[in-house]
Amino acid sequence: MTSNTAILLQTNNLIIRKISVEDASFIFELVNMPSWLQYIGDRGVRTLHDAEQYILNGPMASYAKFGFGLYLVALKDTLEPIGMCGLLKRDTLEDPDIGFAFLQKFTGNGYAFESATAVIAYGKNILGLARLVAITTKDNNSSIKLLDRLGFEFEKHITFNNEELKLFGQNI
Repeated sequence: MTSNTAILLQTNNLIIRKISVEDASFIFELVNMPSWLQYIGDRGVRTLHDAEQYILNGPMASYAKFGFGLYLVALKDTLEPIGMCGLLKRDTLEDPDIGFAFLQKFTGNGYAFESATAVIAYGKNILGLARLVAITTKDNNSSIKLLDRLGFEFEKHITFNNEELKLFGQNI
């Protein structure tokens, strides 16, 4: 692993680390999944170069600007990337929000809950955050269930990028 991909967090089954341009092929696959496109949105990533630009202008820029961002989640035993989970600071939201997405073949195994729990603890204990929010589409039932399980509570509907979304919040 390069210094860019040093392990940030470990759980029983997972490692969570910063995303680097070496992860472009994985990011390309993740952001073009049907569920990503449906619930998160099309990021215009059509080539590996686009994926590299997404990483540089998204997660890596966020690490530099805020000290946090979206992180790559990999299986501890094999280091196989399975998804991402992390914190975002959006201009339109007062508090940082948690985001997560996993390759379809790895959903239903508790990895989203396991990684999100670790990221929330990191936000509280290392970054000193007092509150997190989360946004999701009204019909993303699996994310809504996960947010409930993580202790987030529905607060209100917001308009974000011309779409009505549900905003959840939690004091951590």
